[in-house]
Amino acid sequence: MQLPALSWFSRRPPLLGLDISATSVKLLELSRSGGRYRVESYAVEPLPTGAVTEKTLSDVEAVGEAVKRVVRQSKTGARHAAVAVAGSAVITKIITLPANLSDDEMAAQIAVEADQYIPYPLEEVNLDFEVLGPAEEEGAVSVLLAASRKENVDTRVAALELAGLKPKVVDVEAYAAENILALMAAQNPARGLAGTVAVFDIGATMTTLNVMDNLKLVYTREQNFGGKQLTEEIQNRYGMSYEEAGKAKKLGGLPPDYETEVLQPFKEALAQQVNRSLQFFYSSSQYHSVDAILLAGGNAVIPGIAGVVESAVGVHTEVFNPFVGMSVAPRVNAQALTNDAPSLMIASGLALRSFD
Repeated sequence: MQLPALSWFSRRPPLLGLDISATSVKLLELSRSGGRYRVESYAVEPLPTGAVTEKTLSDVEAVGEAVKRVVRQSKTGARHAAVAVAGSAVITKIITLPANLSDDEMAAQIAVEADQYIPYPLEEVNLDFEVLGPAEEEGAVSVLLAASRKENVDTRVAALELAGLKPKVVDVEAYAAENILALMAAQNPARGLAGTVAVFDIGATMTTLNVMDNLKLVYTREQNFGGKQLTEEIQNRYGMSYEEAGKAKKLGGLPPDYETEVLQPFKEALAQQVNRSLQFFYSSSQYHSVDAILLAGGNAVIPGIAGVVESAVGVHTEVFNPFVGMSVAPRVNAQALTNDAPSLMIASGLALRSFD
């Protein structure tokens, strides 16, 4: 049995980072010269409604067509890609194995013992592992075992192949976020991102909280809250179709009472969700505070959202921007990249796998 089918730990060739979310496909390509990074290509392409449901690819062909369009729009020449599955679709377990095993011997032993840790038939899952370091037990190492149902991986692989791409890495969204946060902390030490940082990825239908401590993932949780609530409120209040409401939310032109009667209550509801998620985190861990909050995802671009969250929670809050300190290739629209930066967290973390 070959374990590295779900390979977020392996050394890989240069890659496109492709984030497939509920409403869009986002592509990012990075290059590196010395310690400097540059955005070479980037594009965002909307998905048809229902193509992705709760982070499951419901219509692989529609997603594949969107991937094809986003590649064409980006004008990239790269054809290797990395994608990610949601943390809720992955089971992880830290196990202890003898330190003197080779990688092949370790893979073979994990394959034999994996049914102790995985609640699915092994023929239905992809497995991978990473040695974390010495275990407390003498002569042993701690090993992170990760498993995901094959359907989670296979649908993403199929969508990329429909677009003519070669999938090389299937990562986990939380690890992609960890990857880009580590780079941000290294490039901007003054931002204080190496402490305990809560990263809220606010998508269309779901908000994911990833807590990093010393740049390592210590907690992740998803909740059903996102920008769809705001779109639906616009739709209902102003008699629009869902598609019209979504466009108006992004492009503007809504009635004068929108700011006070619709947008401000949504900001406050989002701040309450952030506060509840943090309280749940504190109650279920040894942590009692976080040093900073980062807001990512498409809804983090709502004007003033960071200030509303900071006032409600009492923790320094800023909007996620992974491109501070990076240069931008001439063919990339720098202003559009800045506008989309919070929603490119996963794509940028995946693009960094080029340099593993």
